[in-house]
Amino acid sequence: MFDELMFLVAGRFGRAEPRRTAREFVVGLLSPLERKNCWWLAEQAGHGDPQAMQRLLRTAAWDADAVRDDVRGFVAAQLGDAAGVLIPDETGFLKKGTGSVGVQRQYSGTAGRIENSQVAVFLSYASARGRALIDRRIYLPKSWADDRARCAAAGVPAGTQFAAKPELALDMITDAVAAKVPAGWVAADEVYGDNGAFRSKVAKLGLGYVLAVSCDHRIPAFPGGKRRLRADHIAAALPARCWHRISAGTGSKGPRWYDWAWACAHQPSHTLLIRRGSSGELAFYRCWSPAPVPLATLVHVAGMRWAVEEEFQAAKGQVGLDHYQVRTWTGWHRFVTLAMLALAFLSVTAAAEHAQPPPPQMIP
Repeated sequence: MFDELMFLVAGRFGRAEPRRTAREFVVGLLSPLERKNCWWLAEQAGHGDPQAMQRLLRTAAWDADAVRDDVRGFVAAQLGDAAGVLIPDETGFLKKGTGSVGVQRQYSGTAGRIENSQVAVFLSYASARGRALIDRRIYLPKSWADDRARCAAAGVPAGTQFAAKPELALDMITDAVAAKVPAGWVAADEVYGDNGAFRSKVAKLGLGYVLAVSCDHRIPAFPGGKRRLRADHIAAALPARCWHRISAGTGSKGPRWYDWAWACAHQPSHTLLIRRGSSGELAFYRCWSPAPVPLATLVHVAGMRWAVEEEFQAAKGQVGLDHYQVRTWTGWHRFVTLAMLALAFLSVTAAAEHAQPPPPQMIP
């Protein structure tokens, strides 16, 4: 499987040296090395210095976006399913200094607080067959996008404009649809679910969605859609008979059981899905589908969102997604793309070793 994957991307490297170095780079990312930067990867490969690894990330002639396309195609071929779920989410990379592309003091979910960091939005693909990261976008804050000299110093392509995280996510989803990645759904957290333009454009792509929204998100709850109610107020008014216990999928400790309620919105095909945990804590999801589906299907899609969190954990813990020491736009995209390539290999290999998980279960 590894040779097949490396053969798939071999043509993206025009010369033998970067092609060979890329293979050694990915082998190093898959190794149990404690750190997976150019120095450690070079030593793993038997090099006397890190120059070949650094050239691969800095100046060698190859297109990281083309390799990304190959990774996406490989994942679609190996894990693809018509009911697959596209899951955008962001993750942070803690950094020192001010020179690394996109770095500033900003909220990082990785740290759980405001830190000097880079933030990137990734797109994960998840199906009953497995899951993997298939695309990435570095988030360029306005402080960067408006400073052309700073962008030029970091190698940001001329003309790159500020884009909010939902815009970056939508760009990746649109590319995945254009590449014919088999998928029927989009799942995401409140950053995306609370964004009306994001919801609308996902629907225009023909994808259903189950998107988390905040408790004060307003739902068109009366004919005409002009009068709206908060999601938590709708939940409070639901009688006990509206709640059903359904598993959102199997976790590390077995089925993830929650109570779920489902309320129609006065907007064609739109619904509000509500999840209640054992402690009584509520979560809310704005849902839309191009064709009618049962409650269990929406619950299943909602449960799949956690796949991207698991992929971030695997990417950082197993293939060193956050171990890079590059500062430029090109270096970042190249390192991250090779890490995604390594992770795709692990994800597909792991998927082949596990049986398909059971469908969602409902207790009468």
